[in-house]
Amino acid sequence: MSAKTKKILIVAVVALVLFFLITRPTQSAGVVHNALGWLRDGAEAIVTFVRTLFS
Repeated sequence: MSAKTKKILIVAVVALVLFFLITRPTQSAGVVHNALGWLRDGAEAIVTFVRTLFS
């Protein structure tokens, strides 16, 4: 994939995200909240694993 193609794809994705943030802010906030919840759950699972490993 060329650098020009990557740049076009990145601009398109950013434009799409901005479009959804502007037109559907409540639903966008819900998606971000869910994604952060998944990241938190994953981090807690890793911490639990490491604590169990060294206990």
